[in-house]
Parts: sequence; structure tokens; C-alpha cells
Amino acid sequence: MLDETDDIHPLFHGAPASTEFKKLRKRIVRHTREAVEQYGMVEPGGKWLVCLSGGKDSYTLLAVLHELQWRGLLPVELLACNLDQGQPGFPATVLPEFLQQRGVPHRIEYQDTYSIVVDKVPQGRTYCALCSRLRRGNLYRIAREEGCTAVVLGHHRDDILETFFMNLFHGGRLATMPPKLVNEEGDLFLYRPLAHVAEADCERFARAMNYPIIPCDLCGSQDGLQRQQVKQILDGWEANSPGRRQVMFRALMNARPSHLLDPKLFDFAGLSTEPLKSDGNPEGLPKLR
Repeated sequence: MLDETDDIHPLFHGAPASTEFKKLRKRIVRHTREAVEQYGMVEPGGKWLVCLSGGKDSYTLLAVLHELQWRGLLPVELLACNLDQGQPGFPATVLPEFLQQRGVPHRIEYQDTYSIVVDKVPQGRTYCALCSRLRRGNLYRIAREEGCTAVVLGHHRDDILETFFMNLFHGGRLATMPPKLVNEEGDLFLYRPLAHVAEADCERFARAMNYPIIPCDLCGSQDGLQRQQVKQILDGWEANSPGRRQVMFRALMNARPSHLLDPKLFDFAGLSTEPLKSDGNPEGLPKLR
């Protein structure tokens, strides 16, 4: 990719000129483009509401999507959106200034869901589920008001793996966050273009770009979350066997319903055998030579 000043999106101005960073950037862009193409995320006349929380993942998402659009590889309109949920001490000016300085079309929305979550969730319980539902509902509303066809989130490969194991360990089901789905109302897509991107790459990218990271002071501040526990397990596996995360992620893309136990996915009851001929071969099949 070219890095001359007149051939780069403003989101990348000031990017490190090192070979290491260029390889990192190229890898993230390639993985994102692969996910967009593999899961059919581009629809004619598409307009994407790109959700920006101020964390490393959403900054990476925003930059890479604009990179692809800049190169003519993502023919959709992009609108960045930050939902200020009213957390105490949230630096409300950081994201508007960041987006304005870089000429990124955006919408900043204030909705005090923080007070609702703190009021409704019993002491000692995690806020994530209710916080997520309230946030998602507001984002869908904003997407409709802006004429968007899709809500786009910054979940990466490791988020998807952690969700899979949370469902496995605590939910009793094989499921995770898909890269593409349709909302319950059936009028909006939800996309996760970073589905193939490693969290470590997002972290290195955001740090190298010196983005103004805003930590989550709601669920992110609570200890003992199931997701944190799963993350520690995966970290241990990765430390003992480097590359384990990627192998497990490939497994999610290589499901074999006939080798699982769900009769709703595979007709076990309808399986039948072929009668053998006297020579030991099923009838009608040629002999092996």
C-alpha cells in the first residue's frame, strides 16, 4: 500500500513509517477485506453506521474501513457513531474532536443508559447483558434515523472465540457472535468486519497510531467476569501452544454437523446402511482395485 501524504486517508496521517507497522496495517486490512467478501457484507447502496466506543478495537475498525473505502474496495457510505451512555467522567469531547480533525462524517448521541443499568442490576451482578441490550437498541434507532442499512461493530477474532467458550462452559450450546446477521425486526444487518483480526493486532495498531483510548468504566471495571475468566484460559493455552487461538478459530469455520450431536442439524434417525453383496462391497458400487 502507498503511504505518501497525498495518497492516504487522514485517519492514517502520522502513522509510523516502520516496515513492522506497514506489515501490521496490511495484515489487518487484508483480514478485514477477506471477512467483508467471505460473508457478503457489501450490499448495493449500503450505508454503514460504524460504532465507535473509543476503545482500541473500534478505532482500528474505523481506520481500516476508511482505508478500504479510500482504495475503492468498499463501495458503501460510512457514518461513525459514538453513543455516550452517561458514565461518570466520560470524556465527551475526545471523540468529536478526533473525528472533526480527520474529516470523518459522524454522529454523537447522548443517552443516559448508565443510570438505568446501575439501578436495575443487583449489586454484585455484571452489567454487560443489560448495557448491551440498551446500547444495541439505541444504535438500531440511530441507524434507522440516518438511513443506514447496517450497524457495524468492532468485535474481533478473540471476542468471537471467547463468546464461543462462554456459551460452551456456561450456556450449554455451541454458538458465538456471527460476522453477519439480521436484527430481530428484520430491517438491519449487523456486521463484524474484524472477525478474522486478532486482538493483539488491534492493540498494536491503536498503540502505534497513538489513538486517544477511552476505557470502559462500566462493565470493564468489574472483576471476575466470565469473559475475563475465559480470556485467561485462552491466554494460558496460547502461551503453552502458540497459534492455538487461530487453530480454534478455523474450527469454527469448519463445522461438521454429522459429527456433532444435534438432531436438528443432522438427520441421525434417517441414516441408513447399504446392503453388502457377497464380495463385501455395497451393492452397485465398483470394487476397489
